Amino acid sequence: MELSLALTSVSFSQTITDFWGRRLCNGRLLHSDSTFGLTVNPDLEEDSRVMLLQETDARVMAVVTPQLENKLGLAGQPVRSIEAFRQRLSEFQVILNGADWVFYFSAADKQSLEAERPGGPRKLTAGDQGAFARFQSSASERDLDDAWVELNHWAVFGAFEQERLVSATSAYPWGGAWIADIGVLTLEPFRARGHARRLVRSIGRYALDHGYEPQYRCQIDNDASVALAKAAGLTSFGRWETVLP
Repeated sequence: MELSLALTSVSFSQTITDFWGRRLCNGRLLHSDSTFGLTVNPDLEEDSRVMLLQETDARVMAVVTPQLENKLGLAGQPVRSIEAFRQRLSEFQVILNGADWVFYFSAADKQSLEAERPGGPRKLTAGDQGAFARFQSSASERDLDDAWVELNHWAVFGAFEQERLVSATSAYPWGGAWIADIGVLTLEPFRARGHARRLVRSIGRYALDHGYEPQYRCQIDNDASVALAKAAGLTSFGRWETVLP
């Protein structure tokens, strides 16, 4: 029996489904039913020794390394539900990081994005270093950590008001694939003006033009960030968890 992604209601690119399929579906199958799947993948790196993806149809797919399979005793005492799997992780003190929503542009989303006339935010360069430094100094440490927007990332776009940089987004290649992970930050006094939405769409279009699939991630309890993803035209792929570093 093979385990495969069940995202059939929304059309995502082959790059995206192949990326997650290689991690979640390749390897030795321990269990699979309509609600839970578990595989052992020897190609996972140590910092990804366990991952979970709850798909949009509510099925949860889990994957572990052979080393973690042995530690959890999964061969001798198999688990057949996500609840039992989480309990096994807890018993052996394997702690997962906070869950992220993962968003992408679907095929329909891309058509809308490509039909949109570019404008507004512009690509930042090394010449914007001073403006970017002032922008960062005006943001809180928490916002900087959460967004992780950097001028030296693969692509950076900014929005200005009266020549002041007030919102910025950046993207970098992620996971060794043609996927560009996006972060975005707007200074607090300038929020709710549409800057972040326009930036995410601008950098998303740029990534697609250069062969990358834009990816947007946020904590599941970050309501503002979830709302931004939807407003920017992204579609939820699933809820992703991995081991705490």
